[in-house]
Amino acid sequence: MARESASVVIVGAGIVGASIAYHLAVRGCTDVIVLEKADREAAGSTARSAAGVRHQFASDVNIRLSLYSIERLKRFAEEVGGEAGLKQIGYLLLVSEPNRWEEYQRSVALQNSLGVASRVLSPAEVRDLLPYTRIDGLLGATYCAEDGHCDPHGVAMGYLAAARRLGVAVRRASAATGMQRADGRVIAVETAAGPIACEVVINAAGPWAGTVAAMAGVAVPVLPYRRCIYLTEAMPEMPVIPFTIDTGSGFYMRKEGDKLLLGVSNDREPAGENLSVDWEWMETVLERGAERFPFLANVGIVRRNCWAGLYEITPDHMPVLGRRAELPNYIDASGFSGHGVMHAPATGMLIAEEVLDGRAHTIAIDELRVTRFARAAMGGERNVY
Repeated sequence: MARESASVVIVGAGIVGASIAYHLAVRGCTDVIVLEKADREAAGSTARSAAGVRHQFASDVNIRLSLYSIERLKRFAEEVGGEAGLKQIGYLLLVSEPNRWEEYQRSVALQNSLGVASRVLSPAEVRDLLPYTRIDGLLGATYCAEDGHCDPHGVAMGYLAAARRLGVAVRRASAATGMQRADGRVIAVETAAGPIACEVVINAAGPWAGTVAAMAGVAVPVLPYRRCIYLTEAMPEMPVIPFTIDTGSGFYMRKEGDKLLLGVSNDREPAGENLSVDWEWMETVLERGAERFPFLANVGIVRRNCWAGLYEITPDHMPVLGRRAELPNYIDASGFSGHGVMHAPATGMLIAEEVLDGRAHTIAIDELRVTRFARAAMGGERNVY
C-alpha cells in the first residue's frame, strides 16, 4: 500500500480544527487531512457548548480575538456559507464583590479603548433590564449588547463544508494513535489505517490536546474538566434576556428556544472525562440562581434535555497557540478554557498565518505560546465562568 501523505494534518474536527482547515484552504493550502476520532465531526466539546460569544474580557488579546471572531460570525453566511446562528442578545455580568467591581470597571475601560461598546450599569439599571433580579448586595454590572451566542455545530459544519469544497479531506472515526519523529520534526501521524506523512501537524484536539501532544513527545498543560448544563421546562412567557452571569456565584443563564439554559462551573471537581450529568450539582445551580433570581426557586428541570461537556483548561485560562522551537512543525491550537467556540474564527486565521507566513501577525500571539509556562510569564484571563 502506498504511503499516504498530506502537507498538513489537523488532529481534531471540532470547531477549532474546522476553522483552521477552512482558513488554510481559502488561502490555497488544500493538501490537508483532518483527523476526527468520533464517527462524526463536531461531536465533542463543540456540540456540548453553552455557545456564548462575548467581547467582555479582561485581557487585551482575548478582546482582540473576540472582535475579529464576532465580526466573522456576523458575515459567516456570505463569507463561508452555512448559518452561524449568531444571536446578539447581549451579555450581562453582575458584580457584588468590591475588589472585583473595580476590576470589571477597568475591563470596560480597556474594552472601550479597543472599540467594544460595553458599558457599566447601576443596580437600578440592571433591574430595568431584568425586572426579576434581586439587587441586594449588587454593586453594578457590565453589559455589551453586541455579545450573545451562536450555533457551534453550524459554524463547524459550515467551515468543514467549505474546506471540503476546496479539496480538504476529513476522516471520521480516524483517531491519531501516535506520531513519528526524525531530525527534530514530526514526519508522520499514525492512525489505525496507517501513517500519514506530513510537513506540519496541528493539535486541535480540545480536551484531549495533552494526549495528542504527548504523542509528539512534547507537553501542553491542558486538562479536561466537566461542565454540566441544565434546561428548564418550557417558559414561553419568558422574554429574550441577555446571557446573564452572576459573577459572585458563577451562575449563568440564557434563553434556549422557549426554555432557560442554566449552569455553574464546579471548580472543586477534579479533571476528568466524565460526561454524565451531575444531578446533585443541579441543586447547587438552582440554589445559587434563586438567590439572585427568585423565580428560579419554582422552575422545573427537564432531565432528558440536560447534558455535560468538557472544558479544555490551562493554568491561566488562556489558549495555547503557535509553534514551539523544539519541534517547529508541530503547532498548538488548544486550551481555550471555555472560549474555543467564540474564538474559533480568529484562531483559524492565526494558525493559517503561522503555517503559511511563518508567524501569526494579524493579532500578536506571543503571550499565548506554550513558552509562557516555562518562564512563568502568565498574565491570565480573569473573566472566566
